[in-house]
Amino acid sequence: MAPRLEIAVGLKRGHPTIKNKLAPRPASRKGLQTKHNKFVKDIVREVCGHAPYEKRAMELLKVSKDKRALKFLKRRLGTHIRAKRKREELTNTLAQMRKAAAQQK
Repeated sequence: MAPRLEIAVGLKRGHPTIKNKLAPRPASRKGLQTKHNKFVKDIVREVCGHAPYEKRAMELLKVSKDKRALKFLKRRLGTHIRAKRKREELTNTLAQMRKAAAQQK
């Protein structure tokens, strides 16, 4: 920002001031994934399993209906970006399940 001058009119009018450097608010950390959060989420997922809508989406992904799965998830989750993120998560889960099944054989 241009230096302010002690003048009454114009773009640079007023007393010369400096912007304060504010500390980040605690709310800016909301949703950040920590080690503990990840651990808790993994435990909950392991104990509770997947929600019914997630199971249905996984079935769609198994038969290569990616676009239909995205549309279904979008209706359930509300936004396109959330649906894309969830589809990616479920795709990774399916890949891990396939990998685990292949190692058991």
